[in-house]
Amino acid sequence: MTDLNQAAGQKRQEGIIEKTTDTLVVGAGQAGVAMSEHLSTHGVPHLVLESKSIAEAWRTCRWDSLVANGPAWHDRFPGLEFDHDPDEFVPKEQVADYLEAYAKKIKAPICTGVEVKKVVRNTDRSGFTVETSAGVIQAERVVVATGPFQRSVIPTIAPQDDKLTQIHSAKYRNPEQLPDGAVLVVGAGSSGVQIADELERAGKKVYLSVGPHDRPPRAYRNRDYCWWLGVLGEWDAEAPKAGREHVTIAVSGTRGGHTVDFRNLAKQGITLVGMTKNFQDGVATFLPDLADNLAQGDENYLSLLDAADAYVSRNGLDLPKEPEARNFLPDPECLTNPLLELNLAEAGVTAIIWATGYTVDFSWLKVDAFDENDKPKHQRGVSSESGIYFLGLPWLSRRGSSFIWGVWHDAKHIADHIGIQHKYLAYRDASQRQLKTDQEKNFDRGCNDSQAWKVGNTRETE
Repeated sequence: MTDLNQAAGQKRQEGIIEKTTDTLVVGAGQAGVAMSEHLSTHGVPHLVLESKSIAEAWRTCRWDSLVANGPAWHDRFPGLEFDHDPDEFVPKEQVADYLEAYAKKIKAPICTGVEVKKVVRNTDRSGFTVETSAGVIQAERVVVATGPFQRSVIPTIAPQDDKLTQIHSAKYRNPEQLPDGAVLVVGAGSSGVQIADELERAGKKVYLSVGPHDRPPRAYRNRDYCWWLGVLGEWDAEAPKAGREHVTIAVSGTRGGHTVDFRNLAKQGITLVGMTKNFQDGVATFLPDLADNLAQGDENYLSLLDAADAYVSRNGLDLPKEPEARNFLPDPECLTNPLLELNLAEAGVTAIIWATGYTVDFSWLKVDAFDENDKPKHQRGVSSESGIYFLGLPWLSRRGSSFIWGVWHDAKHIADHIGIQHKYLAYRDASQRQLKTDQEKNFDRGCNDSQAWKVGNTRETE
């Protein structure tokens, strides 16, 4: 029999799980670890299942040089600091180490190597039956903490060409992984721009397909972008601005952190193109939207500088002015005369990297918690299906929900909700309370009689 109350991170031993718990948490990334901490604070019995290892996505599911996009002072849990300079951007492996150390610190009941295959609501009793790779678990509640990066998305326009190496950014590790030749990177969010930059610095000819994006300053007036979002109240936004729901953000912590500047990327040697439209007969076609996309990114960049300047003035802060932050490089040739078609063979393109995002996969969750588009129905993570909770999704409660610090606060809200439910279920009416009191009195009387018998019996033998 497998012991599921083992120390955090301990590998599951061979055997069959037969376990009943109050709350089952699925996933042991930043969301699952945070959830465990808050459930423990409320005294809620729980179990965390992880199909691989703690924080596996941070450790092995990204490229080798990835660092956190926020500084160490910001992107962490309140209960533990990183062993780094506060302004550093922590490498991904050390983020994983941090989360594993945190799980051990709070003694999280995590069982690794166990995959959850199905969750169904019970019809003959309360709670849910959870089928796992190691047996069946009965749980009153289930917290889905599997995160937003469950299944990589490659558009259907991808060319059917065996001569091309095509991988999603989730499978990219380093430049040496790719064949000789040029690379087309599709997608210019955080992943796309960082990978394109790395490939160009490694000597690759790179084409970068740029769609609509936000392009914030990495830092401004001696304060990181994360700090500005905080004091300006942007982290607390409850939903993305209308029309910006699917806009990516181009930001990087690479090389100590720097502002993503597409004009500078072009100056390095990267050829910028518009959104990728389609592929036909070995020719990639791009939309004529590159200039508009960069202009919108510039507008986003300048609007934050304006908001920051106004905040400094309004609050009388002594932060140095930075007028040079508003200076842009001249428009490169690829922007003024954009490339609309690219013959891949003639350009020497041998690989395409699809930095086109992810989707979730809740096919294992057989409950009535989704809308007609299969998106979770919830309020701040509390599902429309009683007893089901979601955690770690973007915009779960606000802009910061999918970040390490943000998921911690979302987990607290969900744990508070579960704690309140516990109080309701623990309630007993007057008759029930009197019955319990009578039972306790009878028990105490029985114990006293037994003790008296023992004393009398002892005296008889003396």
